[in-house]
Amino acid sequence: MNILDKIVERKMAEVNQLKNLQSYSSLEKSDYFGIPTKSLSKNILQNQISIIAEHKRKSPSKKEINFTSKTKDIVSGYEKHGAVGISVLTDMYFFGGSKKDLKIVKESCNIPLLRKDFIIDEFQIIESRSIGADAILLIAAILTKKQISNFSRIAKELGLNVLTEIHSIDELQKCDLKNIDIIGVNNRDLKSFQVDINNSIKISKHIPSEIVKISESGIENPRDIKNLMNEGFDGFLIGERFMKSENPGASLKKFIEETK
Repeated sequence: MNILDKIVERKMAEVNQLKNLQSYSSLEKSDYFGIPTKSLSKNILQNQISIIAEHKRKSPSKKEINFTSKTKDIVSGYEKHGAVGISVLTDMYFFGGSKKDLKIVKESCNIPLLRKDFIIDEFQIIESRSIGADAILLIAAILTKKQISNFSRIAKELGLNVLTEIHSIDELQKCDLKNIDIIGVNNRDLKSFQVDINNSIKISKHIPSEIVKISESGIENPRDIKNLMNEGFDGFLIGERFMKSENPGASLKKFIEETK
């Protein structure tokens, strides 16, 4: 069993437990249901250098990235220094995140928030809206074409942006493009965790031009950004590059300045 299979197996158990503890109606009573969401896709298109900065404590490939910086300080720095959105890992077991992190981020900044987790059930989409997310991540590698279509539709009905993450052309063909706001090409193979930034370049020309497209993972320097922008990418999701520094916001600021 590869790491992605292990993550999904554990997530299924977590979601089943949550569904026994909370009802759909209780989630819909959240104050966030009455607050309009912010569009991550529009924010990406409105900026010259569009970086979604990620809040990530650890990963299966890096057991410790940053457990010292305070969440509020991290995301306030991201917003101050030019992030177009913030991605928040909410998986605890494998990534050291939590839904509490997303709520703290919601209270600390005013830019769109992407809930990054392994969504396998519509319950998690309702939950995402209830904790303040503006957008959700759907990972094509763990979902069927029908699931992607259904989950995208539900998210759109709730006012959430949908970022569908792919790693191959086959996965792109599973996507319901009429209900997707952003396609993210992951340069990291989620089964082996090997990274190849050329994966974005290879897939780029197959993504319809009307879809906002971003590149994710393995982006280490401004040269990568410039090369990917030349291939038509509108934005970039970067986490570890900033989180491994003592001051992630300052790291983002320096990165954007060097790119310009």
